Amino acid sequence: MKVLVVGANGQIGKQLVSLIQDSNTLEAKAMIRKQEQAEHFEKIGAETVLVDLEGEVEDIVKAADGVDAIVFTAGSGPKTGPDKTMMIDLDGAIKTIQAAEKADVKRFIMISSYDTTRKAIQEASESFAPYVVAKHYADEWLRSTDLDYTMIHPGALTNDKGTGKVKAANTVEPNEVPRDDIAEVIFACLENDSTIGKEFQVIGGSTPIREAIDAL
Repeated sequence: MKVLVVGANGQIGKQLVSLIQDSNTLEAKAMIRKQEQAEHFEKIGAETVLVDLEGEVEDIVKAADGVDAIVFTAGSGPKTGPDKTMMIDLDGAIKTIQAAEKADVKRFIMISSYDTTRKAIQEASESFAPYVVAKHYADEWLRSTDLDYTMIHPGALTNDKGTGKVKAANTVEPNEVPRDDIAEVIFACLENDSTIGKEFQVIGGSTPIREAIDAL
């Protein structure tokens, strides 16, 4: 299975591409925004494709040529304003979903935010609300499609070393989770078709990742 990783140069994306390239069953295609980002992926044998998420849907359709699954890990980041949040976390996500449909790539994994409900929007701080709104509507768009999607809602992301263990369920209490472990969760979902049509929250925990995903 070849997997297009959108946002491959992000921390989760980089780790996911490495996991895929180290596997015997999956192959990564890293979608990056700048040519200078390619060297890292070429060193580990991953194919790269240069696409700006603020560009056209057709650019992403071309990037999806020959792939069997798409993972959306892109994000505008905490240092950008609401404008970039809307362009990447909302418009970029929806364009990627549309591209999957046009390219006839059924399998789609979305890395969302911990809580994207209307209640979460209302309770979010003024600075955080645009991000929750963007994720809310991107999630709604994905739910309305016929794609074989899985939606992952991670807790507060950290750069701590992954433990290989998480807690995953429809709803879990707010807590942190290492980005390394979220990459492992994505990888496990790619290899487990029983996660199709499911969405779940995930935080650090005591259950081995594959066991936690199998139990969803």
